[in-house]
Amino acid sequence: MAHVMHGVESAVRQPVQVPVEPAQTEDSRLDACLERATGALLAAQRRDGHWVFELEADTTIPAEYVLLKHYLGESDPTLQKKIAKYLRRIQGAHGGWPLYHDGPFNISASVKAYLALKTIGDAPDAPHMRRAREAILAHGGAGTTNVFTRILLALHGVIPWQAVPTIPVEIMFLPRWFPFHLFRISYWGRTVLAPLLVLQAVKPSSRNPRRTSIDELFPEGSARIRRAPRAMHQSRPWFAVFALIDALIRFAEPYFPAGPRKRAIAKAIAFVTERLNGEDGLGAIFPAMANTVMLFDALGYPRDHPGVVAARNAIEKLIVLKRDEAYCQPCVSPVWDTVLACHALIEVGSERALVSARRGLVWLAPRQVLDTVGDWAEQRPGVRPGGWAFQYANPHYPDLDDTAAVVMAMDRGAHRLVVSGGIDFSEAVARGREWVLGLQSRNGGWGAFDADNTSEYLNHIPFADHGALLDPPTADVTARCAGMLAQLGLEADRDALRIALDFLRRNQQADGSWHGRWGMNYVYGTWSALCAFNAAGVNPHAPEIRRAVDWLISIINADGGWGEHGSSYDLDYRGHPPAPSTASQTAWALLGLMAAGEVNHPVVERGIDYLLRENDAAGLWPEPQFTAVGFPRVFFLRYHGYAKFFPLWALARFRNLKHSSESAARLGM
Repeated sequence: MAHVMHGVESAVRQPVQVPVEPAQTEDSRLDACLERATGALLAAQRRDGHWVFELEADTTIPAEYVLLKHYLGESDPTLQKKIAKYLRRIQGAHGGWPLYHDGPFNISASVKAYLALKTIGDAPDAPHMRRAREAILAHGGAGTTNVFTRILLALHGVIPWQAVPTIPVEIMFLPRWFPFHLFRISYWGRTVLAPLLVLQAVKPSSRNPRRTSIDELFPEGSARIRRAPRAMHQSRPWFAVFALIDALIRFAEPYFPAGPRKRAIAKAIAFVTERLNGEDGLGAIFPAMANTVMLFDALGYPRDHPGVVAARNAIEKLIVLKRDEAYCQPCVSPVWDTVLACHALIEVGSERALVSARRGLVWLAPRQVLDTVGDWAEQRPGVRPGGWAFQYANPHYPDLDDTAAVVMAMDRGAHRLVVSGGIDFSEAVARGREWVLGLQSRNGGWGAFDADNTSEYLNHIPFADHGALLDPPTADVTARCAGMLAQLGLEADRDALRIALDFLRRNQQADGSWHGRWGMNYVYGTWSALCAFNAAGVNPHAPEIRRAVDWLISIINADGGWGEHGSSYDLDYRGHPPAPSTASQTAWALLGLMAAGEVNHPVVERGIDYLLRENDAAGLWPEPQFTAVGFPRVFFLRYHGYAKFFPLWALARFRNLKHSSESAARLGM
């Protein structure tokens, strides 16, 4: 007892030692980050199980929304003030407006933003307006804008219609075999063009209640503006041929008989109304919706006409209204957001993550398009419907990228989401696979919405100065579809998968990367392709994979992340231009490297460390950069969800592989 008491006394007499907190291990850092990020993503899930995040474009969409209201003679001062505040905030240091965060000056975006702000009521001598005007004039003035901006300016009476390339509405009568036809161009091209044909025929004018003009942006006067010049991507011979055709049509158009024109207008209206898509809008994209509203107005449809009401409501649903600011989205992305969130949560694999993923897949299931034969059937009439659209509803235009991603998530979920009486996704998977297979192009690749949409000469017509009139097969969408086939692993798909992989090999860039049509840019395309090769069981030591891995390693930033911006789409691209790291692009690079079996590479460790460092206390990764694209060089996108699910996905994949005997996950994504 004395010995024990002596020990106690000694313990009491010793100074109290405060235990030192052990340094946080890499595993504990990773687990803590995964927990925070998972919680943040789950908190954003809607009650019915889906996710939808903001989808932000450049200034052109909110500016066009303001000008549409101006065209209709309407005003909402409260909303317009919030849009004006948004437009002023994102004005660039160069005085104008860029196409993406911290991007260079863009003349068309700047002219639209300036006109919208002046329409709202901003004084031309205000400092921000003066800076914008000086920048616009320094870049040649409003007369150097692109074709779509010229059309908008013509509708608002700023420039004459003679300055706009003409496409007569009578093209609605052209046979399918003719070199130009609506079904030879992309889905977005035809939904925008069909109502625009009527507007060009009728040539309506904005009501312009403020009598706004921007004469100060035309050094030589707006009446003297010449026709749009040849764009950089357009060849001189092709452009010359089409410019001559344009001139001949322009000369002959006043003599076109009234009867056929009236019937052509009716045919265009029938095309639009068949695809009106309720309150989700024509094509479910803003430009087509806005043209539809102006078409109905130009033809004198009453404001309470059901088609008019639906078309206008579709546009209003795109508004993002915040306390101090507002802007208009180009479209909404619930199916894409939901399926990618599901992939990330299935990768996380915790009970609460899997429960939420199951709810997301259950929400997706009834949105499969099974009964509408869309425009894709023009090229593939014998294929049954079975795809998913990008938006809440767009049955005429499901897309291959979403469909492949949903099929892979449902296939993977069938193995992970084991619940009593659970939903069987096998029929949905089978129909989705069938539709994807049916839309494979002859060259082995896949476009986003159509098969064999490859009439490249059409990108050289004066109207196509944006260079995106077509929907040809691309590496990223092909990789997604090939990854789906490989993940499903059916013997019947072996030939389709083989020619798809051959397409990817043929389209690999000289530096080892792949172009990303829908995500920015080569990092996105390379991640997609590496996933497809991995799922197909291609040896990770194959030359195409080694070259891609070497390229990804070579472009890592000093901070351990990856970044890429819109300049990588420039026609004179000569190699990866340095760009600030982003969480989503870092995640793509990591997922690509891990698909190539490089989970233990030091570069992967650095990328994981970057993601861990950048994750904030709320479990989020701040990301103001635009990391996606609508039209390369012309129209860029910022998916607000990308930084919420892609980094989470990469971190969870890293943890899973580290705790596994496998060096790569045999999955299509």
